[in-house]
Amino acid sequence: MSKGSSTNQPWKTDDWFVSEWNFLEEVTKSFNPPTKVRIHDITLRDGEQQAGIIFTKDDKIRIADKLAEVGVHRIEAGMPAVSARDEAAIREIVKRNLPSDIFCFCRCMVKDVELAADCGVKGIVIEIPASKHLIEQGYKWPLEKAIDLSIKATAHAKEKGLYTVFFTIDATRSDLQWLLNLVNRVATEGHMDAFSLVDTFGVLSPHAATYFTKKVKERVTKPLEIHFHSDFGMGVANTINAVLAGAEVIHSTVLGIGERAGNTPMEQTVLALLTMYGIDVGLNYRKMNELSKLVQELAGVQIPSCTPFIGDGAYTIESGIVTGWFKNAFEKNPTTVFPVHPDFVGHEAPKIAMGKKSGLDNIWVWAKNLGIELSEEEAMEILLEVKLKSHDLKRVLTEREFEEICEGRRGNR
Repeated sequence: MSKGSSTNQPWKTDDWFVSEWNFLEEVTKSFNPPTKVRIHDITLRDGEQQAGIIFTKDDKIRIADKLAEVGVHRIEAGMPAVSARDEAAIREIVKRNLPSDIFCFCRCMVKDVELAADCGVKGIVIEIPASKHLIEQGYKWPLEKAIDLSIKATAHAKEKGLYTVFFTIDATRSDLQWLLNLVNRVATEGHMDAFSLVDTFGVLSPHAATYFTKKVKERVTKPLEIHFHSDFGMGVANTINAVLAGAEVIHSTVLGIGERAGNTPMEQTVLALLTMYGIDVGLNYRKMNELSKLVQELAGVQIPSCTPFIGDGAYTIESGIVTGWFKNAFEKNPTTVFPVHPDFVGHEAPKIAMGKKSGLDNIWVWAKNLGIELSEEEAMEILLEVKLKSHDLKRVLTEREFEEICEGRRGNR
């Protein structure tokens, strides 16, 4: 918990202020989270699968170093079978002896397992298609081939001493009983240390995520991991529901980058768990923006300015009403205005913008910061001109544009 927080009032601390309703017994009575939740970062593998993103070896090393600094428990450093350069990056990350466990991704092929073991990783996530339509239509395989490959490759992983996470592609569009029978055969005839709940195409609803997790727990005694995509924008909600049903490890990416519409974004997931459910995954939350800006730079992607916690505009105010709240409350009661304090996530200080939606409080804040003295009448006239100019420009104003408006109005007197 944050410094100054109280276990008796977990919804309101020095660093956040969320709804007390989140912690009511009638809300939480069905929750059954594990005692510890860990983060398995997949930015360097599934994140890079977003079209147009390319991480060099040096990029991957820099990101891995920062992930470890933030306290991420596991880093999936890539898939060595993809290219010699990916393999080299994985080997170098392993050599750095980071505090995070280093994993890599494999197909259910013995040669992939051999290569992973030779790279020196602690564990592997090993994939196999697990829906009848994908196996028959996408891979053109008989169903039994998927099972045989899984058993042989996972058994070999055990021989190599690799922690093995069995990963079933497109599980959420498969027949559940067929899926569970596949998992049981691999667990008994092959090997797995953990099983990953996989929503490859982001097609689960939050309620179905709870159902999926509970049903698997009825049949699988191994630890459960969560790998959900965000094609319908449900990645965070689905992941949280799976945690509340007992899954222990979250697969996520920085910024939510990944195949198609991306993976579950780490920042939103861990902060929601912390502030709304009292589940602290143990990261250094104050380095969230350092990490996100590094990945944005190296991935060459832009995120919406309103992205929670890490967007450039996540702590920017233009509205006159909210500027009034900020002016009156922020200094002594910052979480009255922002539910999570910007310092807690390492975001820069809040900004007051000047534009079409601004009010007199915006004028007073800017005038004070720029050392401009205005009368009430001048402030109102300037506000009206600000609104018009911002409307015509279709953007907020710069300080110089605001100063010119002030100079022009005052010069006319």
